[in-house]
Amino acid sequence: MEKTSILVVEDEIIIADHLCDVLEELGYNALEPALNYSEAISQIEKEKPDFAILDIELGGKKTGIDLAEKIREIYNFPFIFLTSNTDPLTVEKAKKVNPPAYLTKPFTKESIYTTIEIALNNNQKIESINESNYVLKDTLFIRENGAFQKINFKDIRYLKSDHVYTEIKLNNKSIKVVRIGLNSILNRLSNKFVRVHRSYIINYDYLTKINSSSLLISNEKIPIGAKFKADIRKNLNLL
Repeated sequence: MEKTSILVVEDEIIIADHLCDVLEELGYNALEPALNYSEAISQIEKEKPDFAILDIELGGKKTGIDLAEKIREIYNFPFIFLTSNTDPLTVEKAKKVNPPAYLTKPFTKESIYTTIEIALNNNQKIESINESNYVLKDTLFIRENGAFQKINFKDIRYLKSDHVYTEIKLNNKSIKVVRIGLNSILNRLSNKFVRVHRSYIINYDYLTKINSSSLLISNEKIPIGAKFKADIRKNLNLL
């Protein structure tokens, strides 16, 4: 089983390094820590962590709460906050992004382990409840109006990330919306579906044209992310 990869975002390098050492001792894969918001985004794009520990107070204009909002909006993986501030105002700000747990300084090895494992476990339960989507061969069932509606993979043109939701664009031009991230839903689809952008998954059956920066799904223009170009070309018979 692969180790859980964890990104530490902490502007005090001594604390960040110590926390990474503790994570390694606990059996996690501690990534190179980030000291501020921009470094964190760069690390997330590069390493695709499974989990993050975010100091609320970071150097610069952007805080750990700003970063948490970005993770919720775009990257959709669990995180906890780390801070020495437990005043009501800080707690209220943190609560707005629904962190699964809150770790205070000074921390111990035991408190780190317990907080991470509870957060990971709670996140799995939340995904199970919120997604409520089940795959049967080439079929997806999604909860809609209190019941489960069947959607065939062949009827899906593409999927688009919309904050914590995913829009499923169907062949009849209707759109279904589910509360599940693109990474999670991609694992449930067939190999005809491919990620072409951080916000898009397409069905190759509807791909009609491709150029350097975009492609057409039927008559709709979809952007291509730079880091996905190589995989797209590898799966196409280009002459």
